[in-house]
Amino acid sequence: MNYKTACIFILFFSFRTLFAQSSKSEIGIRSDNDAYLAKGSDKYYTDGLFLFYRHALAITANSKLQNKIWGFEIGQKIFNPHSGNIADNENVDRIEKIDRPFAAYLYLEGTLNLLYKNESNIKLAAQAGYVGPNAFGRQVQTLVHKSFGFYRPSGWEYQVENDLELNLAAEYNCLLAKRQWVDFSLTSYANLGNGFTGAGLGTMVRIGQFNNLYNSISTQSTAIKQTSTITATHKELFFYYKPQINIDVYDATVQGSMFRHKKDNGLQVTLQPNRFVLANQIGAAYSGKRFGVDAACIFHTKDVKSMSHAHQWGTISITMHVGN
Repeated sequence: MNYKTACIFILFFSFRTLFAQSSKSEIGIRSDNDAYLAKGSDKYYTDGLFLFYRHALAITANSKLQNKIWGFEIGQKIFNPHSGNIADNENVDRIEKIDRPFAAYLYLEGTLNLLYKNESNIKLAAQAGYVGPNAFGRQVQTLVHKSFGFYRPSGWEYQVENDLELNLAAEYNCLLAKRQWVDFSLTSYANLGNGFTGAGLGTMVRIGQFNNLYNSISTQSTAIKQTSTITATHKELFFYYKPQINIDVYDATVQGSMFRHKKDNGLQVTLQPNRFVLANQIGAAYSGKRFGVDAACIFHTKDVKSMSHAHQWGTISITMHVGN
């Protein structure tokens, strides 16, 4: 566990105490890191940490909805070239080694998840954040590496410049087919904003013991308001596979500001993204009465044309259920 993750765990349990008297709610953390795959890499999307809170809302008996959840999340993502240590040679040589821009993204997000009785859901999100030095990627990576005796990061002077990002997102999922121990669903999303614009389409296969999609860790809906129309949460334990094709129209962590040109005397290095990116996610999830865990490996094709390799990382999410 790195230093940053330990700090978030402290906040995590502090929030649990704070919201313990809420109606059915959940708090949690998610950590992404390429080191979780034990391949000794520290490149591209190298680290992400997120703290979230979700609260279930009441619905009427004659509604088409089976569950409704609002939430918020604060998160940070950090991106490197193929290494976070660009050798201190001539500037031209150093810049040529940057095959994916140094960048960090720090944001706050609000969400509303509408989950229907037919096992479809629409999740809406609004996000505001910063790409660039104001996202503190350099400071966080330097602190973590220093705390654990890793190499000293070098090259952050070339990071993407500061830019305020405002983004909207929508996600739609729906059940396609189900049997007792396996089901298939459609997954999709769309992003629109000056930070991230694009869309994705894929499927998800679950094998094991799982809940309906309106009350499952798969759709971030284990928080549920107890009413006469909704039963209590059942235990889940399943494996899943989620392939997806993504279309990237704009990515501020790669291209910098959408509206401001690079300063003449600026050092930032920006590049061009691949418009089509394939992703495969393989994982396992558990959700019980008190907590849930979701762990997965994610494999991406190159999301920047100049990247020397495809990239992959591990992700783990821990959710604590609170309230009555």
